[in-house]
Amino acid sequence: MKKAIVLNNLKHSFNNKIVLNNINLSVEEGEIFGLLGPSGAGKTTLINIITGQLRCCDGSSKVFEHDSYNLSADDYKKISVMMDNFGLYERLNCYDNLKFYQMVDGNDFKNIDEILTKVGLYDAKKTNVSNLSKGMKNRLAFARAIIRKPKILFLDEPTSGLDPTTIEAIHKIILEEKKNGTTIFLTTHNMYEAEKLCDNIALLNEGNIVEYGNPKEICRRYNHQKKFKIHLNNGEDIELNINEESAELIKEYIINNKLETIHSTEPNLETIFMELTGKEFDK
Repeated sequence: MKKAIVLNNLKHSFNNKIVLNNINLSVEEGEIFGLLGPSGAGKTTLINIITGQLRCCDGSSKVFEHDSYNLSADDYKKISVMMDNFGLYERLNCYDNLKFYQMVDGNDFKNIDEILTKVGLYDAKKTNVSNLSKGMKNRLAFARAIIRKPKILFLDEPTSGLDPTTIEAIHKIILEEKKNGTTIFLTTHNMYEAEKLCDNIALLNEGNIVEYGNPKEICRRYNHQKKFKIHLNNGEDIELNINEESAELIKEYIINNKLETIHSTEPNLETIFMELTGKEFDK
């Protein structure tokens, strides 16, 4: 597979404070990659460097095998970025915001209604951005990012402030974009979102990547306890080691209709972050 993004020994500082330290990372074409970390970890700075909005102090960042800080106009036509309400015009309505960007890209306006429907904003198409809620602005920013059909889509907290139904709709669209071959670089605080969507993730803490890999494989890697947690019908909670003896006991509970719930102790990404850093995943 070709590499859409390659970072080598990337470093960046602000006022002599290191915010990104020796970042080595590659993202394959068509991959959904998730960058996870608390506020201030360096996620947005990294996106700014990859997209050429900021020049790194040391190391290299390449997109389509081109230096990020020297991307061509053709390169930028293949990239879309969603960062907060970046690129929304408050005095224009939803439809005209998207129409403006279609005009800039030299595209027609045939799919604007379709995109607005996808993100649940069709009924608000004539509403000015200034009158939208935070969640609706977020959905419009997402629509603006996907309407140009990019090769690489950067999504910075795309579901922040959205209700569960809309989040599921956005997740469906993200997976559709992947199916169409789009490379997606996602930052999120939502661990469920990362586990559901991402092929690979990196945990970023104080400018350092502390873990990398497939979310499910990482969780299995840190499953030190390897136990079952069982809740019986009589209210009793039991922990059992994963072995043949436990299997027989669980079988007995099931036959005698004593078992109410059973769970493995496999950790989630948030507990792994705490184990690696000694800190809670501050949202």
